[in-house]
Amino acid sequence: MKTLKLLFAILITGTLLNSCTTVYQDAYYEYEPTLEEVVSNYDLWYIDYHRTTGNGDIPYVSRAFTLSFLNGILYANNNIVDIGKTGNGLGIDVGTYNTNNGILKTYHDIDGANNFDVTILSNNEIRIFNYRENVSYYLIGYNTNNFDYDKLFYENIEYFLQEYIAWENVNAFGGRSNPFDKEHFLAFTPENITTFYSSQDNFGTQVDYIKWDYVGGYEVYDVTGYDNLKILTLNYDGGDIEEFELSVTNDSKIRLYHINSDTTYDYSGRGFVQYLKGEKNVKTETPTVRNDNRKRTKIERKTKIRRNLK
Repeated sequence: MKTLKLLFAILITGTLLNSCTTVYQDAYYEYEPTLEEVVSNYDLWYIDYHRTTGNGDIPYVSRAFTLSFLNGILYANNNIVDIGKTGNGLGIDVGTYNTNNGILKTYHDIDGANNFDVTILSNNEIRIFNYRENVSYYLIGYNTNNFDYDKLFYENIEYFLQEYIAWENVNAFGGRSNPFDKEHFLAFTPENITTFYSSQDNFGTQVDYIKWDYVGGYEVYDVTGYDNLKILTLNYDGGDIEEFELSVTNDSKIRLYHINSDTTYDYSGRGFVQYLKGEKNVKTETPTVRNDNRKRTKIERKTKIRRNLK
């Protein structure tokens, strides 16, 4: 496999002069970018993890939402929260790289050395392949001024929900009174990306002291015809099921529209959990054991049709 698929063309022209035939061959080659130019051409490479193929894993790639290659320094955004701000949008410095001999060679501060073959798929898309792990990742290039933040949030919303220890109900309006009105706090943990907790503790309770009254499983659904809306179901262990339309207000606030009661709830994130290079999480502890080396997994969501058109 060639490291780079570079385009070339040869133009052959011929003319007849008088009774003699003379063929002029004019070879024209399109400019062939170097590998360094390819990987550094965009500020950010969004890892479209759901397209990953192969049976291996490169941990630092699996943890990251974006990678950047700039002047020999390898950067990664391991959090969705504050993306666009951390490291001026590039994220944190996680290692080094070089492109000698047409091979992308990376050295991650925790994971060590990994080499990748790079294949250009389009103007802003590449595939990086690691032979040792037999895994391919698909990267989409953006500059910081045109990065698709909505795509990042909604394609990876399960991970966004995990980035706060708790979500506090800060506003409720409309609709009818219902039992969910008492759920003042929610928490979503990395346990199989399916576990949630809820609490009826008083508003303003510090996250370290929240008593998590209820536990259950949750599922996020895509919504037919909408890229910026999800359906969230909370399946309590006691048998109750609550269903919401879920939308992202910003990187610290979500909106839940309770379908059965027509009530809208705004929840604000409390206790940001920062995922660094692979070390254990900092800040404070969550209500359950956290996955210290959180990695992304392929998420195959079911699809629902929007029932209530507001």
